Amino acid sequence: MVIVFLVLVLAVFAGLHWYFWRRMVRDTTARPGTARRVGTAVLVAGPVLMFAGFASERTGAPFWLQQVLTWPGFLWMALSIYLLLALLVGEVVRPLLRRALDRRPAPAADPVDVREAAPVPAGAPARETGHRSADESAGPALTSTPSGTPAGAGPASPAASPSDGAPGRTDAPVPATTGPSRRLFVSRVVGGAAAAAAVGTVGYGTYGVLRGPRVKRVTVPLAKLPRSAHGYRIAVVSDVHLGPVLGRGFAQKVVDTINSTQPDLIAVVGDLVDGSVKDLGPAAAPLAQLRARHGTFFVTGNHEYFSGAEEWVAHVRDLGMRPLENARTELADFDLAGVNDVAGEDEGEGPDFAKALGDRDRGRACVLLAHQPVQIHDAVDHGVDLQLSGHTHGGQLWPGNFIADLANPTLAGLERYGDTQLYVSRGAGAWGPPTRVGAPSDITVVELASRKA
Repeated sequence: MVIVFLVLVLAVFAGLHWYFWRRMVRDTTARPGTARRVGTAVLVAGPVLMFAGFASERTGAPFWLQQVLTWPGFLWMALSIYLLLALLVGEVVRPLLRRALDRRPAPAADPVDVREAAPVPAGAPARETGHRSADESAGPALTSTPSGTPAGAGPASPAASPSDGAPGRTDAPVPATTGPSRRLFVSRVVGGAAAAAAVGTVGYGTYGVLRGPRVKRVTVPLAKLPRSAHGYRIAVVSDVHLGPVLGRGFAQKVVDTINSTQPDLIAVVGDLVDGSVKDLGPAAAPLAQLRARHGTFFVTGNHEYFSGAEEWVAHVRDLGMRPLENARTELADFDLAGVNDVAGEDEGEGPDFAKALGDRDRGRACVLLAHQPVQIHDAVDHGVDLQLSGHTHGGQLWPGNFIADLANPTLAGLERYGDTQLYVSRGAGAWGPPTRVGAPSDITVVELASRKA
């Protein structure tokens, strides 16, 4: 089954890149040459690097090799998405552009009299040119030939027959052949515009990730929250995705942004890393600088289980965070609980809501950390007041938000499910391509509000 799936994926990518080659290389070059060879090489190297990047990350290749392959490979993945979208738009524009060009009159060319260019053989009979002398205007002269046939009365002389290839007069202009054909011109305009749109979109989306997440602030009223906790601030960060693409420098930007909000508590709600502690321990080191009045708490995401969850739980504890593995802690004014991600079920470490919430006092407000929004239904059953999640990335790459919205009860932002509210962060980093389009990264400061205040 896996082999069949891989064959189908490869077939789809092969067809997609053949389409790219046809529109971006073959249709924009007049003949085989350097430009066509370079374009073909790029369209072969791109998908090869993309698959190699994914394979190196999943197979635990040397970390330096992962970094070499994933940067160009993952960027090619994003570029392919927007190049395809731009070319599909180009398919609509292409016939309109050609029709507009066809309506334009062709540039006039001076008529060329072929007769003037071709020498007249000696002794050949004179031809009528349209410019007659005064004597000729009176009428054609009948001159006897040796055979007795009048020259002007018989059939055309063989020397004047067009079928024999003899030079004859033509009044049709010879068109000038300057510049590319209209078809080639249209292909170059559409292909160039598609490439510019794709590169511009991916470039801006990558810049948005690398500059670091922006702070978003949300106020959430909780009916059970005491007046003393009114204005309590929780900095929510999810989906940092430290790995071969986003490393130590990015982690430092995340830490500095969180600390600048001066939160009362920091909640790291999963997908912190994409790789082993051995490879990413140095990249995660700045997380030890996180500062909050009541500390930093952590729950696993699905990517921790791809990266060695047990080792990472121990490592974040060494960095000063407190993991909540299906556990709860009672703060002064509310309960804070955390459950493992559903991906942990394959390792016997899945979410256990009964263990985390079963014996709590339901008269107290409860905030739950759970990586995936789909866990909201269990949270509702256990009387949670607010669930904080991530996982969706807000779709990350438009139009992927439409797919992510179908797979999750809430794509991003705050929504209510019965007496329970769910807040979903778009995340601080990015998975795969270090690029976001239509889903800017964020660190959210959730300010709790008491209805008793």
